[in-house]
Amino acid sequence: MRLRNPPPLAVDTLIACMTVVMAVLLGRESPTQGWPQPDARAYALIGLAQLPVALRGRWPVAVFAVMQGASIVYVSLGFWPVVCTFGSMLALYTIASVRPVRVAVGCAACMTGMWLYAGIVTDDSSMPSVVMQALLYCSVLVWFGHLAQRSAALTRHLRAEQTERARRAVVEERGRIARELHDVVAHHMSVISVQAGLARFVFESDPAKARGALGTIADTSGEALDELRRMLQVLRDEDPRAAERAPMPTLARLVELVERVRAGGLPVEFVVEGDPRPLPPGVELCAYRVVQEALTNVLKHAGRAHAHVLLRYGTNELTVSVRDDGEGVNPDRVRTGAGHGLIGMRERAKLYGGTISVGPRSEGGFAVELTLPTSAALARRGDDRTG
Repeated sequence: MRLRNPPPLAVDTLIACMTVVMAVLLGRESPTQGWPQPDARAYALIGLAQLPVALRGRWPVAVFAVMQGASIVYVSLGFWPVVCTFGSMLALYTIASVRPVRVAVGCAACMTGMWLYAGIVTDDSSMPSVVMQALLYCSVLVWFGHLAQRSAALTRHLRAEQTERARRAVVEERGRIARELHDVVAHHMSVISVQAGLARFVFESDPAKARGALGTIADTSGEALDELRRMLQVLRDEDPRAAERAPMPTLARLVELVERVRAGGLPVEFVVEGDPRPLPPGVELCAYRVVQEALTNVLKHAGRAHAHVLLRYGTNELTVSVRDDGEGVNPDRVRTGAGHGLIGMRERAKLYGGTISVGPRSEGGFAVELTLPTSAALARRGDDRTG
C-alpha cells in the first residue's frame, strides 16, 4: 500500500512547532551563557519569531519580515540573539528556493543587518566574528535555496518532456494501429465484393448458393463495421511515404514467431488450450502483437531466462499469457521504437475492449497477461470498462 505524502501546510506546521520547542529550550540556557532569563514577553517574541514558519510556503517574504521584526525586538530587549535565529534562517532558505535571486539577496542583506545590529548592542562581542558568521550563513542559505529552485525547475522540465514523449508515443502507436485496421477492413470489403459478385451471378440459377453468399456478406459486413468503429476512435497522421506492408499476422503465425525467438537464443514453451477457432482479424492481430512485444522485451532485458507463452481459447474471450523466469523487465528500459513497448500493449488492449496486466512476478521474472473479448457485444462493454 502506497502512503500519500502529507500536505505541505501540515509539514510546515510541524516544523514550526519543532523550532519553537528548540528556541524555548535554548532560551532556558541563556543564563549559562551570560544572558538574562527570558520572561513572558520574551517567550511571546520567541513564538512570534518561529511560528510563522508554518506559512512560509504561501507568503515567504511576509513571514520573513514578521520573524525579523520579532527578532530585532527580542535583541533590543537584551536577550540572547541566537534564540530567535532558527525561523529566520529557514524563511531565508525558502525565499531563495521560490523567489528570484534579487529578492533572496535583499532578504539576506536584511538578515545580515539584523545580526550586525545584535553584535553592536551586545557588550564584548567580536564584530569580525559576527560579520563573518552573518555573511557565511546568509550566503550558504541563499546558495542552497537557489540550487533547490534550479533542481525543482529541472524536475518540472523533465516531467513535461516525459509527458510529451508519452503523448507522442501514444499518437504514433494509434496511427500504426489505425493503418493496420485499415488493412483488416480492406480485407473484409474484398470478401464482401467477391461474395456480392457471386450472389449476383447465381441469383437465379442457384438461389441456395446466393443465399449463402448473402449470409457471408452480412457476417463480414458486421465485423467490418466493428473494425471501422474502432478505427474511427483512433487519431492518426497518415504517412504518404509509408512503405508496402506485408499481410497482417494472425494467431496461426505465432508458431513461426516462437521459432524465431528460439533461434535468437531464448528457450520458449508454447501451449494452446481450448479449441482454436477463427477470430476477428483485429483481435488476432492485437494478441499477436502483444506476444511479439513481450517476447522481444524478454529477449532484450531478462538475461538468461526461459519464457512460457500460453494461448487459451475461452467461450467468449481469448487469454494470452507471456511469462519468464529471468531478471525481470524494467519498465523504464522497455523499448520505445515501433510498438512503443508497454504503451503499445495497453493501447492495443484498450482499443479492443480488453484488459492487460504487466509487471514483475512474486516468484521472480516478469509476466504479461492479456484478455480480449471475442464478440462485438463484449468488446463494446470492454471499451467502456477500459476507457
